[in-house]
Amino acid sequence: MFVCFSVVWSSVDTFAEELAIRRSVIVEGDADWDWTQARTATISQPSGLSFLTTMSRTAKVGTHSYHDVFVIFADPPADTWTDPVSIPSLRRIRNDDGYEVVAGDLCPIWHAQSGKVLITGKTFNFADGSKEDILREKVSYCVFDPESREFGPLQVMNMPKQDRGGHPIFAPNAGCHQQAVLDDGIVLLPVRYQRSQSKRNYTSVVARCSFDGTTLRYIDHGSEHSVPTRRGLYEPSVVEFDDAYYLTMRADDGAWVARSSDGINFTDHVPWKFDSGSELGSYNTQQHWATIGGRLYLVYTRRGAGNDHIMRHRAPLFIAQIDPERLVALKDTEQIVVPENHATLGNSGICQINDNEIWITVAEGRVAHGQRKGENNQVILAKLRPAK
Repeated sequence: MFVCFSVVWSSVDTFAEELAIRRSVIVEGDADWDWTQARTATISQPSGLSFLTTMSRTAKVGTHSYHDVFVIFADPPADTWTDPVSIPSLRRIRNDDGYEVVAGDLCPIWHAQSGKVLITGKTFNFADGSKEDILREKVSYCVFDPESREFGPLQVMNMPKQDRGGHPIFAPNAGCHQQAVLDDGIVLLPVRYQRSQSKRNYTSVVARCSFDGTTLRYIDHGSEHSVPTRRGLYEPSVVEFDDAYYLTMRADDGAWVARSSDGINFTDHVPWKFDSGSELGSYNTQQHWATIGGRLYLVYTRRGAGNDHIMRHRAPLFIAQIDPERLVALKDTEQIVVPENHATLGNSGICQINDNEIWITVAEGRVAHGQRKGENNQVILAKLRPAK
């Protein structure tokens, strides 16, 4: 069965109107469950492009109440999607030690060299099914084979025991990231980890990995990035643009950015700012990259948008062009990708369709807590391209 929801074309309320944005609701939650961490990937085949979106089935209340991972499929123009079905290998399971384990914070990406979709993220671990143990987190992944239409088993990518500074690597994971696939098939996978078991302060790196269509293997990583305050730097995202690489990282009280010439060794990270010198205002929420029409963009949420009623100011969802030399967001290019509607929009994903079009998938959060209590949450797909 296929389902089709509303489609809305939007004229953006900025003087530049740089990007045309088309929004549609591609799936809804129900009375018992929400969809979260929804992200989309292309599937390139001789017959053309098709698409898959992975998402976690999540309890309406509580933190990290993740359960099975589901998938929906679509053919162009992706206004009509299949009903969600659970991925057998990504179901929440109970191990003999009493821990319940499930994959989550997943990000799928097309790996052209192998003809597979690589789905990377992390494992969540719950003692006795309820108490989360973050020290058991791992870099996890799964592979989708378009020919067999099957998802492979949940696997773990091993990381080294120590980082380049000689610090131990505890609880590495690749949750809520954005990876990049290079022309030779190498995967640049952003990873965060703790250097101490007792202090939850994250360090972020970009790991260079090989992928043969079945197994993801760590090769090495470069510069290590953190800040001493609170949870450090985490949920990193990387992009390749114009012969350089860019890394954005979440912090509890801000957001940071760095640039690289080789994809793993980055400059010192600096706080995200607008070109005016004012702070970007994104904090405690991930940011992601987009390239459209030969320009580099950042997708983010921020304070200061009449959104004090939204948890961590996680709506509306914005996009702005980036000056890659100054590493600043150009304020006059800022547009709203998805308007605020009494729900959070913090966990988005980017799907690069071609040089002139990207899709952003985002699931509404915390609908059960506010003005829309009792409504189903929605997964929104926004298609962006240069305005004509």
